[in-house]
Amino acid sequence: MDQRFDVTERFADGAQYIAGRLRQGGSESTHQVVDPATGEQVLSYRLAGAADVDAAVAAAEAAFPAWAGATPGERSDALHRFAAVLTERADDLAHAESLQCGKPIKLSTEFDVPGSIDNTSFFAGAARQLEGKAAGEYSGDHTSYIRREPIGVIGSIAPWNYPLQMAAWKVLPAIAAGNTIVLKPAELTPLTSLMFAQAATEAGLPDGVVNVVSGTGPEAGEWLVSHPAVAMTSFTGSTAVGKRVAELATSTVKRIHLELGGKAPFVVFDDADLEAAAHGAVAGALINSGQDCTAATRAYVQRPLYDAFVAAVADLMASVRLGDPFDPHTDLGPLVSHAQRDRVAGFVDRARGYATVVTGGDAPGGDLTKGAYYRPTLITGAPQDSEIVQSEIFGPVLVVLPFDGDDEGIALANDTPYGLAASAWSRDVYRTGRASRELRAGCVWINDHIPIISEMPHGGVRASGFGKDMSVYSFEEYTQVKHVMFDNTAVVRKDWHRTVFGDRQT
Repeated sequence: MDQRFDVTERFADGAQYIAGRLRQGGSESTHQVVDPATGEQVLSYRLAGAADVDAAVAAAEAAFPAWAGATPGERSDALHRFAAVLTERADDLAHAESLQCGKPIKLSTEFDVPGSIDNTSFFAGAARQLEGKAAGEYSGDHTSYIRREPIGVIGSIAPWNYPLQMAAWKVLPAIAAGNTIVLKPAELTPLTSLMFAQAATEAGLPDGVVNVVSGTGPEAGEWLVSHPAVAMTSFTGSTAVGKRVAELATSTVKRIHLELGGKAPFVVFDDADLEAAAHGAVAGALINSGQDCTAATRAYVQRPLYDAFVAAVADLMASVRLGDPFDPHTDLGPLVSHAQRDRVAGFVDRARGYATVVTGGDAPGGDLTKGAYYRPTLITGAPQDSEIVQSEIFGPVLVVLPFDGDDEGIALANDTPYGLAASAWSRDVYRTGRASRELRAGCVWINDHIPIISEMPHGGVRASGFGKDMSVYSFEEYTQVKHVMFDNTAVVRKDWHRTVFGDRQT
């Protein structure tokens, strides 16, 4: 298959996937998917409008009773088949992901695609493991038990940084629990979400269980969140947009799950393995060109290691190879768009007035000029309250700041509104134990930064949102708990009735 395969032919029938078929969007507007490595258009499609959202929700509503009524084993079998189809399509998925996002092919091939397949396999098993409290006679006269039931139609909105993985994180727990779903991917990057939904149909999942509407947030997204037939919404994206999603969802009393922005601290104590920490910081800061809400963005380094850490990181960043995403030797691809590249550059350019750009801080020239590339950037000397330290940049930029005592390091790490992820680096088990307790984040890594696994939850606190993706904990978002209580006595007149009428029986 050609590395930049013809997606125009593949999506000739449209970029909306409703009731098991591709169709054209009903909006009067079109959108262009652009290869950020070249600036060239790879697909033009009609965006989804309100009528497309209505059709997708109707398809999900129609599919819900049968899918919710399927046994856990039947849903599990379908998801196992789904994983098998994704495995067969792995090469296509990796190339489409790199094409629309600019990811290095080695990242798509070794991280995005296998992670999504593993997630599918995990939820195939988890579909049979819905848990509840043991049945028992908690009142003495009754037997109680818990049912976990699907909620209904889920309306999910996913971001552009990990289109395939975010489709998996949204779709899989929802359908494993017996819900049906309408997913709105970012209009910039709909390709692999559509291919994911097509694979579900090829695996034999009923039409309407997985639907995709490709449209803008203000038109398709807001109506999906507001739709009266949507029982829950799950959103991953910026904190600012998350607030708007929450406003719309609460107007119809929907359940909401929000995975929002991050500004992950990377805390290096003075007994840390310096080489390991420097390598971890570069990998953690530059993954996906820094377009990762858990990326290492603020490195706090205890003063005895500070100068050596800055020097080591600068050297490693200088060795990173920018280039064509489809070259297997490329380490860093472009950002998702020229607009995003310019946004990142704006943060760095403003920081020059109060901080030092040690390395990077500009776009490369030569053969990469047409792409949305930005060189790995290291910044020092920024005040704790500055924009570059406090705001989410979403690019290949790492800020390094010194600290003295452990109390100060942890306090600085917690000193932003966010709380999605953090890491601590030390050889001292007591130091790392304290950090794991006191760093305010939904995930804390010790002597590493970034790895995720299907069996463990992902989600934040504070301005990073609430609720969990992945793992069996995600079923807390996608099921409703029902208490069923049986009388065991067959007594007509219960003793408690006297609190409402009559006297105690003698």
